[in-house]
Amino acid sequence: MFNPQETDIKLLKGIGDAKAKQLLRLGVFTVWDLLTYFPVRFEDRRAVKKIFDLEHDSFATVNGIVVTPVSEHYVRKGLTYYKLQIRDDTGIATCIFFNNPYLRNYLKKGYEYSFYGKINIRGNVREILAPEFEPSSQSQCTKCIVPVYPLTSGITQKFLRKTISDTYRDYEKYFRDSIPPEILKEHSLCSVEYAIKNIHFPSDSKSLEIAKKRLVFEEFFILQTALRKMKESGSKERGIAFTDTDISPFESSLPFTLTSAQKTVTGEILRDLSSGNVMNRLVQGDVGSGKTVVAASALYACVKNGYQAAMMAPTEVLARQHYNDLSPILSQFGIKCALLTGSTTAKNKREIYEKLENGEIDIAFGTHALITDKVIFKSLALAITDEQHRFGVRQRMMLSSKGKSVHTLVMTATPIPRTLALIVYGDMDISVIDSLPPGRQEIDTYCVGENMRERIYAFIRKEVEKGNRAYIVCPSVEENEEMPLKSAEEHFNNLSKYIYPDIPMGIVHGKMKAKDKETSMSDFVSGNTKILVSTTVIEVGVNVPEATLMVIENAERFGLSQLHQLRGRVGRGKEKSYCVLFCGSFSQDIKERMKIMTESRDGFKISETDLKLRGPGDFFGTRQHGEIHFKIADLADDFSVLKASGIAAEKLLKNDPSLSEEKHFYIKEATEKLAKSLTL
Repeated sequence: MFNPQETDIKLLKGIGDAKAKQLLRLGVFTVWDLLTYFPVRFEDRRAVKKIFDLEHDSFATVNGIVVTPVSEHYVRKGLTYYKLQIRDDTGIATCIFFNNPYLRNYLKKGYEYSFYGKINIRGNVREILAPEFEPSSQSQCTKCIVPVYPLTSGITQKFLRKTISDTYRDYEKYFRDSIPPEILKEHSLCSVEYAIKNIHFPSDSKSLEIAKKRLVFEEFFILQTALRKMKESGSKERGIAFTDTDISPFESSLPFTLTSAQKTVTGEILRDLSSGNVMNRLVQGDVGSGKTVVAASALYACVKNGYQAAMMAPTEVLARQHYNDLSPILSQFGIKCALLTGSTTAKNKREIYEKLENGEIDIAFGTHALITDKVIFKSLALAITDEQHRFGVRQRMMLSSKGKSVHTLVMTATPIPRTLALIVYGDMDISVIDSLPPGRQEIDTYCVGENMRERIYAFIRKEVEKGNRAYIVCPSVEENEEMPLKSAEEHFNNLSKYIYPDIPMGIVHGKMKAKDKETSMSDFVSGNTKILVSTTVIEVGVNVPEATLMVIENAERFGLSQLHQLRGRVGRGKEKSYCVLFCGSFSQDIKERMKIMTESRDGFKISETDLKLRGPGDFFGTRQHGEIHFKIADLADDFSVLKASGIAAEKLLKNDPSLSEEKHFYIKEATEKLAKSLTL
């Protein structure tokens, strides 16, 4: 049977090698890729306006008879414009086209056409700029709801609309529906044929809404079914069974006692490691909850059982911090550790490569440098990824693939409500460290306006003069004319020049080169700089015990969970710590959000509030940034559909765990294809 999912785009009429190459840049390889290349927006061109009623700087559809021939006007090399006039029963308008010498072949004097374009009015002259047009008897790009697609060089809107329309007409009879019939009925979803037709060429707003709901549901449904299947197959995959899980010697060596939450999660990990099945577990814990020592317990158990382990962090500073914190403790037991990052010298890299391959190094701490081809382990059995949302599934699997049946442990300091975590991390078991170690400093949090700026600046100076350090976080890198936000660069320049010329300061933001970022962070960690101005790049985890003050500019621009993450950068030493939230607006909504921040330090409570007030976008953005790219679904806007599709996926697999029933053939095929793409 003909399968649009596997049919090369070059088999379509009118698609030669050149066009196929252009379409590849849009991610269109097959006929189905083309049909599911969805519009980014729609223009409602159904209302036809009279020329007399046109409004300046608007877009409009106009029916008019061509009353003059096309005239050509040369401006300069590369710019020629063409003009003609049209009329209706209310007046005359001028249509202006740019660099289109073929107009004479299409627009004939005395014939009526429909034009859609931007309106420009100068005195009594009405102009339609660069309009799309067609005979008034048609309605493919005027007098209808028109799709607007992302483009690339050589591909036009007109080409995509016509090609998609023709392809739909020719291949509709071959469509396969991935959603089983019982689920379509239960959730009142339209057929795939209706959805594809109306997502591209909706007859009205209702049809578009029906089509989108179905396609969003399908995307979420396939994802969640695939993740659950991946989790199920992972739980059945035979792994290395650790026979010795007594970690009491390691625990006894620590200068503190593990909390009950840490012990619970450690117990879950050790049970996984000794089960004989491959572990695939996410450890979720609030800022400062002690995830690192839980990871260290697993590292200790791994080496005790005669295997190697690796711990990967997203930045060199964080990788070095883990190495410096844990290697002295682990070395007491004869465990040999190494640090491998981008800045490791070539000579040291060669030595580390050799010792990892022959088994002389037990644990490798590092960054992405750990997943390069040159890194070969003798007996890797445990791969730990810290701040996992900075990595994708592929990167985690690249580390795990350096051994056979490797146990995987990933950690995040983003407190995601459990119901949400079960959806987005459906391929993993989840552990939660839900309490903080005793003795963690309370961080006094204040929300202030501009009237407090001088006092806060004086307070920053006072903290630095006491030997402490301060973060100042800005929401943007550069000045933005559209939004009056504090920019990191401008703020740094102003503070270092006029406010603190006598205090060494540093800056770090996402547009800096990786090496410069690492240097700036290292200077702050070592104390060479006392004040660090930054964007949210410092949200992920460096431990600076001397940092006692976090000042956040335009705090209203951040989600509560992000503010909580930033606040967690201080309060890690013995000194009293503070967080100051500068707000540029005090609407009722902002007051409510800032009240939560000033009254609570519970990251899970804050995340639940954030979910209610802002939706799930903050929690999902980073996972989306990895390898899961949605064609039409939006994790924030379509949350209710996400939940419904999750329930449907769970019910489906409960009734048919292996998806072996004939009516589930296409959903099985779709989930297997997605799972493969996630793990390649």
